[in-house]
Amino acid sequence: MTKLAALSDDELIALLQSGDIAAFEEIYNRYWLELYSSAYKRLREREAAQEIVQNFFTTFWINRRQLKIHTSLTGYLHTSIKYLVLNYKRAEAVKNSYNESLLVVNDNQLENPTESYINYKELKETVDAFVSQLPIKCRSVFELSRNQHKTNREIAKQLQISEKTVESHLTKAIRYLRTNIDALLAILVIIKR
Repeated sequence: MTKLAALSDDELIALLQSGDIAAFEEIYNRYWLELYSSAYKRLREREAAQEIVQNFFTTFWINRRQLKIHTSLTGYLHTSIKYLVLNYKRAEAVKNSYNESLLVVNDNQLENPTESYINYKELKETVDAFVSQLPIKCRSVFELSRNQHKTNREIAKQLQISEKTVESHLTKAIRYLRTNIDALLAILVIIKR
């Protein structure tokens, strides 16, 4: 029996595509630390970097039969992680923007808790209205992620879709909300002047 550690990446990919779990484990062991380091360098967050790499490898295994690697395996892996990190950063930016907008509203109204509560409630209703305008599947994915705090893997399993589809829906929802929340905040700033 050939030792997997001695095989080239191309040979491992061929075995992987035929469903060889040992080939997958060899690729995982060969590249996990390198990919984690790459994600960590960009994020400086251990847990997020680990989750991104773990989610990538899960998807990598699930989609093994459809893999089309046009460059090297190393290039494919690093490019995939780069884009997953960018998606994560975008999602975090929208979440932070949303949280900051809530804080701004609340900080400006600290002297009057009733008014602060009303403003918070109005802003939340506005955001909920934007969420309700999302396509049904996109809205379901967003609500499971943000309201029920489910991971992409859990959402994919519950809705019987791929994790890539979950990521696509989240990216679409976040882009839509960011655009509309930014427009709303700009209007509020103009009105308050």
